Amino acid sequence: MSDPNFIPQRDARRSWQRALRGPMLLVAVLLVIEFVDELVFGAREAAWPLIRTDVGLSYLQIGLLLGLPNFFASLVEPILGVLGDIWNRWFLIVAGGVLFSVELVVFGLAPNFAWLMFSFILLYPASGAFVGLAQASLMDVDPSRHEHLMARWTLAGSVGVVAGPLLLGAAVALGLGWRGLLLALAVFSAGLTAIAWAQPHPRRGADEAAETVSLLDGLRQALQAARRVDVLRWLVLLGFSDFMLDVLLGFLALYFVDVVHVSPVLAGTAVAVWSGVGLLGDALMIPLLERVRGLTYLRYSALAMLFLFPAFLLAPWYGVKLVLLALMGLGNSGWYAILQGRLYSTLPNKSGTIMAINSAFGLIAGAVPAVLGFVAQRAGLPLTMWLLLLGPVALLAGIPRHAPAIAVSG
Repeated sequence: MSDPNFIPQRDARRSWQRALRGPMLLVAVLLVIEFVDELVFGAREAAWPLIRTDVGLSYLQIGLLLGLPNFFASLVEPILGVLGDIWNRWFLIVAGGVLFSVELVVFGLAPNFAWLMFSFILLYPASGAFVGLAQASLMDVDPSRHEHLMARWTLAGSVGVVAGPLLLGAAVALGLGWRGLLLALAVFSAGLTAIAWAQPHPRRGADEAAETVSLLDGLRQALQAARRVDVLRWLVLLGFSDFMLDVLLGFLALYFVDVVHVSPVLAGTAVAVWSGVGLLGDALMIPLLERVRGLTYLRYSALAMLFLFPAFLLAPWYGVKLVLLALMGLGNSGWYAILQGRLYSTLPNKSGTIMAINSAFGLIAGAVPAVLGFVAQRAGLPLTMWLLLLGPVALLAGIPRHAPAIAVSG
């Protein structure tokens, strides 16, 4: 007699197998890709003193390592984005994952500046294919929920950024050092790439007809899309929102040391508070966006920043500044997720093209910190900090009162 539990057990096993290869796992894999990328970034940023000593780098060489690969990636990533819409996107993601893993090995073994530069120049476009197209694919999971999916993407990245320095500290304590950590992350990335390859491949492009579009035609279509008013609106607002995000973070420690006149340790504490509260805010955005319209929240949070940031700059005591900084970290949570989600919604089923446009626009947006640095050199850091208020001012001026509903093509 057959076992009466056999069929239910078989059905349960099939359900488990479907879950492992279903949409939920696909979303999880895409989010972990972002987590790993930001984990590497967070660990690398914390490891610069160790890398400088071990490899023997000058400040000029560190600046070149941070600048040239970014410039090169901004030239390559638009092509990758267009290819993601007209060719086999999943192959590009997996190929990017393989190259990303290999370059982490080269990075971890690099004996000198030249090898570091070589690894960075290849690592950045590899990240563009692996991570940038993963984000684009996440947007295609449910085109009606771009903001919600971007909130999850942002949270995954924030966890990685915070975990990176902690993981580096653990690696140093265990005697592995920054090189050992990078090699371990290369192994983890390779395993993640293998899991990604095992997933049912999403669509090759925006539709079957896209496969007949040439790269030149795809680039021409991306250029035409970049001229659209709605696309330009969200691109510009994304650039200005960064004044209160990464740009502020870049000046934060210097502000506390040079203007507030506290020790580097206390300045580091301020950066840790900013990062930690930002992580909390990113986590809270996921349930909040289920209840509140994204643009409504964005408008009120920008208004709050118009009061919080001047209060932060004018506050005379370190403790008060720290409290206001924490409130600001909560206040700007979700800015990137909402604006980036809206940008994707301007071109439904053209997420790779959006990646291409965004990367090209990065050449302009990337000059902002350099311009602000020039202003700080000439007019002083206090004045430069006040210029960051242009961020919330631009959001209040540019957010449409009645945004059109998100279009979803079938």
